Amino acid sequence: MTANESKPPFPPFTLETARQKARMAEDAWNSRDPVKVSMAYTPDSRWRNRSEFLLGRDQIVEFLTRKWHKENDYRLIKEVWAHDGHRIAVRFAYEWHDERGQWYRAYGNENWEFDDNGLMKTRHASINDVPIDEADRKFHWPQGRRPDEHPGLSELGL
Repeated sequence: MTANESKPPFPPFTLETARQKARMAEDAWNSRDPVKVSMAYTPDSRWRNRSEFLLGRDQIVEFLTRKWHKENDYRLIKEVWAHDGHRIAVRFAYEWHDERGQWYRAYGNENWEFDDNGLMKTRHASINDVPIDEADRKFHWPQGRRPDEHPGLSELGL
């Protein structure tokens, strides 16, 4: 990591800056660009994603590349659950379909810890996939960033 590598807003987080951080993460993940996403993490970031354990940006890029190869038409919403100092807890849901056209909504929680430069050094994610009918989808915006006027998880009853 270079000395000038940083990702504002910086800890300690307020509710407003925690929400900014969560929206920035949501926007990056909705880009489905593994390299772009990886740059929000420290070079030695530690992840637990479901039952996988990752270390560092290279493994993050590899993981996200595999993920978005499998999870088609991916759309994600994140919402802050709690924050304190250098930590933020979010809940999220995302929708995707497999190669056969079966739709899923994944529900989960993430615990994040940041360094002083605003880069995430730890991410713990617990996620469950639920098969849904296409008619039950709630995330219909065009691929990419969720429009500001699109409801969040609480407004959607999720």
